[in-house]
Amino acid sequence: MGAVSATVVLFVALAALAVAFCAAWLVVERRRDVAWKAARPRPVHLGIGFVTDFLDTLGIGSFAVTTSMYKLARLVDDARIPGTLNIGHAVPTFAEAFLFIAVVEVDALTLISMIGASVLGAWLGAGMVARWPRRRIQIGMGVLLLVAAAIIVVRQTGAAPAGGDALGLRGAALVAGMAGNFMLGALMTLGIGLYAPCMILVTLLGMNARTAFPIMMGSCAFLMPAASLSFVREGRYDLRAALGLTLGGVPGVLVAGLIVKSLPLQAVQWLVVGVVVYTAIAMLRSAWQAGGRRL
Repeated sequence: MGAVSATVVLFVALAALAVAFCAAWLVVERRRDVAWKAARPRPVHLGIGFVTDFLDTLGIGSFAVTTSMYKLARLVDDARIPGTLNIGHAVPTFAEAFLFIAVVEVDALTLISMIGASVLGAWLGAGMVARWPRRRIQIGMGVLLLVAAAIIVVRQTGAAPAGGDALGLRGAALVAGMAGNFMLGALMTLGIGLYAPCMILVTLLGMNARTAFPIMMGSCAFLMPAASLSFVREGRYDLRAALGLTLGGVPGVLVAGLIVKSLPLQAVQWLVVGVVVYTAIAMLRSAWQAGGRRL
């Protein structure tokens, strides 16, 4: 399959998936007879969507930042954060995937294989996380937010490899890439973003760092609906917050991808590390208190 035909297939699949996801989400909520006026996002919900998906498009990631904002502002119950993130950021991520698959060259087999692996990981992981009790989610998110902060520090300090010039993988390297993306897809259902670890994975395998953008954004675009539908069916998310991420996030993606394109983000990254660490500690503290100081 040539690069052009593979891109066309991915675009058609993305468009079909986006329509199917939105339709399925609407159908489930209509069956619940949702009071849509009560679920209308407030400006703070739309603002969080715009800011987090703006930063997401520039490569910082949205999940850890959104989690921190929700925790600090006490907008979403901890148990509903993973579902809210996966559902609310799904549509903006479709927009990101269209942008970066179109403009960044990457080997078609590598792109499709790693996307498929992440979707499988998300599909298997979401079914479990959607049924987890609140305290287990708090512990899982607290630990993995600390891991996410450590990954950002590694990138910021230059300890991560710079990558090579390869645009694709073959043989054992491709298998390793698929295995890594499978695990990242499973972890994403717990509310831990895929972007930073995927970029490190790609560069460790010797690929050009730019190829991480279509891989990680394409992976998220395809895996988030698979993960999200489990949360939608279980009702384990905040509808108002998710709508805020969707409606505020799409403009954030378009502004970042089509107008801003790049910013000096070193200071922002360090700010993100501080906020994420604080949020992780708050999550673990809440779990400690809920469990009678028995983790």
